[in-house]
Amino acid sequence: MLLGISADTPAAQKKFQEKEKLPFTLLADAEKKVAGMFGVMKEKNMYGKKVWGIARTTFVIGPDGRIEHIFQKVNPDGHAEEVLVYLKQSSAA
Repeated sequence: MLLGISADTPAAQKKFQEKEKLPFTLLADAEKKVAGMFGVMKEKNMYGKKVWGIARTTFVIGPDGRIEHIFQKVNPDGHAEEVLVYLKQSSAA
């Protein structure tokens, strides 16, 4: 199962999902509660100012509900392929 989550509102999520034709569910975390629980709220520099924001992170969660792998500082370009390679290699082991 594949889920995406961000701090956007449900309406923004739906618009993005339709625009990008994403074949998976997007979840909204507008209050950033899930982001806080997963420890992805980080201090960032934005135009020379320090702000709190969400660090792009991918978690691979196993069938037992445990985190198997974490991809940090995710760059969207090529990331899907990176995750696919990891999944193929980990299932072959």
